[in-house]
Amino acid sequence: MYGVVTRNEEETEWSEFDRAFYEVKDVTGRAVEPIAGAVNMVSCFGDNAVESEEDLLAFDDEGTPATRNQPYFDWTYVCPTHDRYREGLLDIIEEAAAVNEDVRLDDVGFPRDEYCHCDRCEQRFADSEFEDWSAWRSNVITEFVAEARERVPGDMYLTLYPDPYPGHLEARSGVAIDDIAEYVDEFVVPIYDMAYSTTYWLEILAKGWQDRLSTPFSIELYAVDVDVDDLSKAVEVADEYAETVLFGYDASNARATIRRMNADAREGQSFGPE
Repeated sequence: MYGVVTRNEEETEWSEFDRAFYEVKDVTGRAVEPIAGAVNMVSCFGDNAVESEEDLLAFDDEGTPATRNQPYFDWTYVCPTHDRYREGLLDIIEEAAAVNEDVRLDDVGFPRDEYCHCDRCEQRFADSEFEDWSAWRSNVITEFVAEARERVPGDMYLTLYPDPYPGHLEARSGVAIDDIAEYVDEFVVPIYDMAYSTTYWLEILAKGWQDRLSTPFSIELYAVDVDVDDLSKAVEVADEYAETVLFGYDASNARATIRRMNADAREGQSFGPE
């Protein structure tokens, strides 16, 4: 199956796509009304709109905020222990699920390994039953996913950072796959490249996720300005391992790629007596 990830409502209805994900809150902080004809998608703790609100930000142990002007960050991160922001997220998730029962959670977790050491996190860890900081972080994220699950009556999708090596994701973001799997119906793994001129690395990651997960998963490919032939090759690789191959943020190029693949498949068919 093929699907699309988009910010444009009309593209969710294109016949080439078997499923569609529609961003109702993205990492810019932009928010729109959910729609009935697609899985509504919520960027949880990635939000550039809050970078001037210090109380919301995640900080490392040296006091560096996780903002998009820092190395390694493409967007700004909210601390996952901020109660008011979490409640707002859960309200958005609940509102989305009221329109379409299926919801996808994106950008779930702490920013990187060394986050968060804001005063609130330090105090909550000290007051908790946990002796290990990493275990406490994972519990924070697992509790959030469980709370979101209570508000999603249909299928709940969750995006994973594309590192399948055991222990890496938990150390990086506090996302403990084995702990959250009971709440998630399908994971989505974005494996992005600007060109896909080679695909061996894509297959390595896809196979790694196939071995790592017992829950179904889809692979999301970057479609913006990628050559159709190269994108087609990437789709063929991803399709061997994933439930669905999703195209990110360029529905027109995605549609052209699917049409090319369908045409190539027809050309390869033979008809008549064997």
